Amino acid sequence: MKKIWQKYRFWLIGASIAVWMIIFDSNNFIDLIQLRAEIRNLTEKRTYYITEIAKAKKEQMELFTDKKNLEKFAREKYFMKKDNEDLFIFLYPEKK
Repeated sequence: MKKIWQKYRFWLIGASIAVWMIIFDSNNFIDLIQLRAEIRNLTEKRTYYITEIAKAKKEQMELFTDKKNLEKFAREKYFMKKDNEDLFIFLYPEKK
């Protein structure tokens, strides 16, 4: 047994360090892969929200600069009407 240990000691030490780094260490490779996937997911969400914020700001500027756009928005999104008007809402069934 002593001859095997002396012959392969560097390989055994290297394998034990590799196992320790892969499984037992607090910064192991499994957690590292999961954290990288989470970072990728969060950056995708960040870019989505940045574009949505830009769209909302653009829409806000269009609404508050012109009265006609504001009235159109209120009628289309919130089904608002004037006192002397009747409002008809047509709902179409969704296609499956």
